[in-house]
Amino acid sequence: MLHVVAMPIGNAADLSPRALAILADVDLIACEDTRRIGPLLAAHAIRTPTLSYFEHNEERRAPELVERMRRGARIALVTDAGTPAISDPGFRLVRETLDAGIRVGAIPGPSAVVAALSVAGLPTDRFSFEGFLPSKPAARRNELKSLAREQRTMVFFEAARRLGPVLTDMAEIFGGGREATVARELGKTYEEVVRASLAELAARFTANPARGEVTMVVAGLGRDQSAQDTRGTDNSTAASALTIEMLCEAGLSLKQASSVMARLGGRRRREIYQDALASRRTRQDDNEGD
Repeated sequence: MLHVVAMPIGNAADLSPRALAILADVDLIACEDTRRIGPLLAAHAIRTPTLSYFEHNEERRAPELVERMRRGARIALVTDAGTPAISDPGFRLVRETLDAGIRVGAIPGPSAVVAALSVAGLPTDRFSFEGFLPSKPAARRNELKSLAREQRTMVFFEAARRLGPVLTDMAEIFGGGREATVARELGKTYEEVVRASLAELAARFTANPARGEVTMVVAGLGRDQSAQDTRGTDNSTAASALTIEMLCEAGLSLKQASSVMARLGGRRRREIYQDALASRRTRQDDNEGD
């Protein structure tokens, strides 16, 4: 049998008694990193042998593990954090185990997806899990454009170092006013949950880059929103201008903020600078008119 065992995402105390019993009872633990799970097992006096199973060896390891189970072995599959096979290695092993007619059982537990949704303050009756966006800016923007009309709440994983550029792209493509939540270091000492508009979040995490594990929850397109919210790059100028103003409020000059936006969005700094000046003049004219 194969047991798919959820692991803590931040706090070791979140490991369930049932998970501990399974880990102590199986013949082998297939884990992403034997060095990461070692201290946790030692803390609970669990001496079950471990074997590495990660993205770059799963094609080779999966048949080996299935063959062991054919001979009667009971194996637990774990990941470094959260539930295996959810944007983590495990899918191939689970599928090949099922194809071999061997039973697969879930030992449920912590999940960054569900944890982030529970504290996001956004609708959760329907949601889509999008995992990690492409790392290359052009591919990422294309993926976001394909999601611009999604009405369900969306959940994303992201590397902390890319959070600023990703939020900037989202603000430009989804609309700067779209609500979103950034959940960082869930379950850990420095847990942080920030809910704001995409433009505000882009400005915040561009000026102050994030650290640690990041999960983003983004509101879907509201049924009462106009087509203006989903015109992709047509609304990028307004969203960029709003983000620039927030960067300026954080202490950057207009030229510095324009340079940051140029690096993040791929547009020329001078073009962004002129758009920001034009936006300021428009707001001033509106205020004088009032």
